Amino acid sequence: MPAFRQVGEKQLPNTVSFMAWSPKRDLIALANTSGELLLHRLDSFQRVWSLPPSEYTGKDITALAWRPDGKILAFSLGDTKQVVFCGVEKAEILHVFPIQSPVSCMHWMEVTEENSALTAFYNSEDESVLFLPKLPSLPKSYSTTSKIFSEEKSDEITNLLGEVRLNVLVLGGGSGSVELYAYGMYKIATVTGISGTCRSLSLSSDLKSLSIITEVRSVDSDTQICFCQLDTGLLSDCLPEVTRMARKFTHISTLLQYLHLSLTCMCEAWDDILMQMDHRLTKFVQEKNTSSQVHDEFLELLLWGQSSPELQALLMNQLTVKGLKKLGMSIESSYSSIQKLVISHLLSGSEALLYHLGEVKGMSLWKQKFEPLGLDSAAVEGAITAVGSFSLKANELLQVIDKSMKNFKAFFRWLYVAMLRMCDEHVPPELNKMTQKDIAFVSDFLSEHFSENKELFDRKGKYFNVERVGQYLKDEEEDLVSPPNTKGNQWLKFLQESAHLKESPLLFPSYPQKSLHFVKKMMEGVIEQCLQKPAEVIGKSVHQAAFLPLYTVPESSENTPRLFELPSLWNDKKAKVHNVVFSMPEISPSKLYLLRKVTDARRHVPSSVMSIDLSHILDNDNAKSHCGVYSCLDARFYDDEMLTVVLRGPEEENGRRILAQLPLSSTLSCETEFIWEPNKRLDQQTGAIPCQGIVLGNQWRELENMKAQFVAVNGIRKVSCVLSANLRHVRVFEMDVEDEDDEGADSQNVSADQGALETTMSSQGQEEDKGLMTKEHTEATEGQNAEDKLESEESLELS
Repeated sequence: MPAFRQVGEKQLPNTVSFMAWSPKRDLIALANTSGELLLHRLDSFQRVWSLPPSEYTGKDITALAWRPDGKILAFSLGDTKQVVFCGVEKAEILHVFPIQSPVSCMHWMEVTEENSALTAFYNSEDESVLFLPKLPSLPKSYSTTSKIFSEEKSDEITNLLGEVRLNVLVLGGGSGSVELYAYGMYKIATVTGISGTCRSLSLSSDLKSLSIITEVRSVDSDTQICFCQLDTGLLSDCLPEVTRMARKFTHISTLLQYLHLSLTCMCEAWDDILMQMDHRLTKFVQEKNTSSQVHDEFLELLLWGQSSPELQALLMNQLTVKGLKKLGMSIESSYSSIQKLVISHLLSGSEALLYHLGEVKGMSLWKQKFEPLGLDSAAVEGAITAVGSFSLKANELLQVIDKSMKNFKAFFRWLYVAMLRMCDEHVPPELNKMTQKDIAFVSDFLSEHFSENKELFDRKGKYFNVERVGQYLKDEEEDLVSPPNTKGNQWLKFLQESAHLKESPLLFPSYPQKSLHFVKKMMEGVIEQCLQKPAEVIGKSVHQAAFLPLYTVPESSENTPRLFELPSLWNDKKAKVHNVVFSMPEISPSKLYLLRKVTDARRHVPSSVMSIDLSHILDNDNAKSHCGVYSCLDARFYDDEMLTVVLRGPEEENGRRILAQLPLSSTLSCETEFIWEPNKRLDQQTGAIPCQGIVLGNQWRELENMKAQFVAVNGIRKVSCVLSANLRHVRVFEMDVEDEDDEGADSQNVSADQGALETTMSSQGQEEDKGLMTKEHTEATEGQNAEDKLESEESLELS
């Protein structure tokens, strides 16, 4: 029986650019060159869903990574310079954030370091749940509302944060810059000054160091592949503080997005139909022959019941009775929707922001703990003030809405009766009664709103601003066209007369001339500055601890796909070592090299370098001896002590492909001291590198009828996926499969114990897997039948 059980094979229509196994489930994510993201299940390689590219995000996927809990998939886009989070349950975008430069690689890790203070924090309950009401979900009826907050009965912030344990998304860029995001949401460090382009990176689980594989290009010589280790000791030393700060700032970042989406919904609730009165009055002014003012003509209609022919034509021909009723209903509906969004979403989100910023301010005052991380109490205080100003502006909008609704109801009621009289139609008795107070109210409304404004015509192309709410929602830098009338406000008068109170830091500035959008942008800028300072301080504390040039890449291999190519990095959590596996086919094609570096960059432990001889790797009692040299095409760490490799046989055997498991235990146990000459690359001193031979036994399988080139593995789920050289043909294998016929009674007991252990480890993942064969997959099955049939035929032709 051949080793490893093949469970799926597929010929894909588009070239695969990335593939990554889920850390918790039997799912593999594939990204292709058309910008499509695909999720496949291990069983028969069934497709669960696909996320096509969109204009909103982009289609040039440059990197891919799973969150450690397997619930969110992150990918970066080079054309739009964005990072996108996608939920695993459905093909929907959960979160998008911009980045400075295109990402060339990413790694999402979880902190596993045990710390008594940290454990106490993990076990404690988030007190904000006790003091803050749950944020209401945004209405689904608006098109631009993100899916993050629209799921019913879901705690939006918790869904994005994931588990309480700190996890960090690391992004490596083409310009040698690296950014670290706590929970994938909040930037905790920005590192610059790294030589070359980041090809692969891995942050140690104890946060003590960050290892990077870089590609350094030079004009005069070939491209160099180098290993760089950065000391991130400040993160490790202040782990409990970093976790607390990151969690608070992630809450704040999420709330900012919540407020942004709430304001977007308000803009959609405001309808352009509300501007019809302004535009028709402007047209009326431009076309009429009389020199009288518009509000004078309306006042004459109000007092004497008489109107000029021009005004009568405006009302009866352009506005019409039916149009007036429609406009009145639109205004009431739109204003009510905006009012509800302000009260239930904007003000609730602002209160939650003030709560979390208040806690951050308390943290910043504990200078011994948080000052080294760059937490500045003055910056936090400025952020609190900015949120207070935003709340004031939101309350001002509520007052404007309330006043406008009363004004419009009274005005439309009077105008409706006046237009009915013009038509000689019956006026309902309940509308015919109008007191002197009502007349005075309409008169004041006409005087205030129906006066011509030459400055407004220059700016907006209209003379009037009857509708006062829309100006608050416009994303413009200009001042409000019609700011609220504060004449007679006793509180403002008291503040102006009190010199001490006017400058008091306890009072939030109100910005009466600015729109809600302007104040929101200002608030976001102040909070962003507050959040950026720790990232700058932590980033400056990171320094290079080691830089080891490995080998050069000749120009002849420049056309080789760079997306999967070696080296490969692995974070050994138990031994606290970073492993790098690579090959140098131009120098020693039959050898595979392993570089080991301790994660604690402050320990001056020399790098350990070993090589594995692949010359006679299949020589044993059960396999015939193969002459010639085997070379390694791709290698990935299956676990701490096992490598999964794709080998290419000698040319006289038609370069057959082998999928194999290389045990590293014997190699690691025979470590021999290697003295690295600092002024030379590793490929210039290969003769001194200790070498170890390995015989595979039965841990290999020939990949027939497939020009295999790359492999992706997951040792936790015991699976691998092999990709062909043309990047379109994949095969999926279960790796740890035993022949049941050869099992004895003793081995059955062992297998039972192992099965119990595996069941315990994977029960949660299997339960979650059940939710994935949902309606989306069922609906997609019929559409896939024709495609699967075609792919099967292509596969048979290839065979």
